Amino acid sequence: MLCVLTRSASRTGLVKPCLLLSPVSVVQICDRSLVHQESLPKLPVPPLKQTCARYLASLEPLISAEEMVHTRELVQEFQLPGGVGDRLQKSLERRARKTENWVSDWWMQSAYLDSRMPVAMYTSPGVVLPRMHFQDRQGQMRFAAKLIAGVLDFKSMIDSQTLPVEYLGGKPLCMDQYYQVLSSCRIPGPKRDTVLKYAIGKTSPTHITVVHNFQYFVLDVYNSDGSPLTVDQIYVQLEKIWNSSLQTNKEPVGILTSNHRNTWGKAYNNLIKDKTNKESVRAIQKSIFMVCLDAPKPRVSDEMYHNKVAAQMLHGGGSRWNSGNRWFDKTLQFIVGEDGSCGLTYEHAPAEGPPVVFLVDHVVDYMKKTEMVRTPMIPLPMPLKLRFNITPEIKKDIEKAKLNMNIMVHELDVRVLNFTHYGRKFPKSHKLSPDAFIQIALQLAYYRMYQTCCPTSESASLRMFKLGRTEAIRSTTTESLQFTRAMDDPSKPNSEKAMLLEMAIKVHREHTHMAIHGQAIDRHLLGLKMVAIEDLTSLPEIFMDTSFAVASHFNLFTSQVGSKTDCVMCFGPMVPDGYGVCYNPMDDHINFAVTAFNSCEETNATKLSGFLEDALLDMKTLMEQASKASE
Repeated sequence: MLCVLTRSASRTGLVKPCLLLSPVSVVQICDRSLVHQESLPKLPVPPLKQTCARYLASLEPLISAEEMVHTRELVQEFQLPGGVGDRLQKSLERRARKTENWVSDWWMQSAYLDSRMPVAMYTSPGVVLPRMHFQDRQGQMRFAAKLIAGVLDFKSMIDSQTLPVEYLGGKPLCMDQYYQVLSSCRIPGPKRDTVLKYAIGKTSPTHITVVHNFQYFVLDVYNSDGSPLTVDQIYVQLEKIWNSSLQTNKEPVGILTSNHRNTWGKAYNNLIKDKTNKESVRAIQKSIFMVCLDAPKPRVSDEMYHNKVAAQMLHGGGSRWNSGNRWFDKTLQFIVGEDGSCGLTYEHAPAEGPPVVFLVDHVVDYMKKTEMVRTPMIPLPMPLKLRFNITPEIKKDIEKAKLNMNIMVHELDVRVLNFTHYGRKFPKSHKLSPDAFIQIALQLAYYRMYQTCCPTSESASLRMFKLGRTEAIRSTTTESLQFTRAMDDPSKPNSEKAMLLEMAIKVHREHTHMAIHGQAIDRHLLGLKMVAIEDLTSLPEIFMDTSFAVASHFNLFTSQVGSKTDCVMCFGPMVPDGYGVCYNPMDDHINFAVTAFNSCEETNATKLSGFLEDALLDMKTLMEQASKASE
């Protein structure tokens, strides 16, 4: 979910899913979810000299010696006592004293709400759940009904504030994001979007939205006494929805939400001029979450299945398939295909990955339980079908959105790599961090493919701090470059290669520790830049320097998903000539999703996946040989 500092160097506002890097313990005690909220520490502002030194160190493997001389001079001047950096630092420290979190609003704004790129594929991640074995609509409805009941069970913990508090290294984490994902929706604006949260106050929403064949329904999920509907009741209601949305000639209004934000903003204002349309849109926005009952996609080989489903979760497969069966501004959209494919996509502005993954784990566990609830025999009212009046102008907007979506679908290459040779247990057996091990494997894969390294970002969580979002771990270091150069050098002995690998992993661990403790550089640089934009007439030279643009152009944009469920998360690249790489390390295998843009001749997701598999195998062999030799 990284760095907004890429603005000038990359497509605007490409931001990605943050996931936790260290295992989070969920403590099942009677803590109420928000009991620690007020006592959480505030995010610190790191010392200016420290950030400047670490910034220069991060540039060493990436820029030439001549560029380094120039950048070092700019940085030295920037941090002089009484100089421009010193003044910005003091402003930032004042802001930190006055606000609950000095960066979270800026982050949400610059990373998401200011971005004008479509949310589908550019900022919204997709999650693929294990393939289900139903092949018909009864199986689809049954599965969807249980899933809905599972999310409502999760919601009951949020409503009663009994969600177990998460801890990292014995310290409680900020639980605020859990309260942002339900009953919320992004709203397009002419220059900046907003997120509306509807679960505030006594009249919080009691309905979800269900979409089938591009037709939207309001499904009330609570009985009049406030109890949630049972799985059987939900199933009956879904059957009614399915039967009353069989016509497939409806206009896919939802595809408008996949457009460039300015284009969608204009179409949105046009759409809600009509009273009926406005009421229908509001019903979708207010709903607790959304369920998309998707049409089956054409069958593909088992080898291609995961790639196709990952793409389906990201964008729906295009206007001929399920891209119109969405409302991409809705925070949570669960997707259940008639062919057994299932997962979700989420709009990223209100929250990072961990709360969503935790919710997914809860729902998957819930669905494994057998139910013994007797369903009351009270007939339920027919779910309300939402109506849209389509004027010729709206029809034109829909056709344009279809065209754009089909171009985007064709543009994104998605490759899922199910690495089955080993999982996180192997690096642990050598007392190495699994996350750092995978990150160095990515460095090796990239180096072998391009004979050079590149700026790499990995997401770290700042939830140790009040309202904390994310920080960037910069995975490309002098040590990682020394290892990748040595790995294929026949003149280097294995003992030296293993030592360089261990050193690169150790440095990555140190960078991770700094990031989660609020001492990394990216958010601090963003804060200084934002203060400069607000307070100064011109940006300081350090931010105009080409080195700054290079360092912020993340060709490898990466994130770990710490999920108990055997799922795959995926997201698009952050820059036109880059890769998005997400991974879920299980005990004995690792799920990767690698994305790249087809329009860039230099990138190739399939090729990088192949190099990654080889890198992981070669690093395992290296560690085993080095261990044997030292015995």
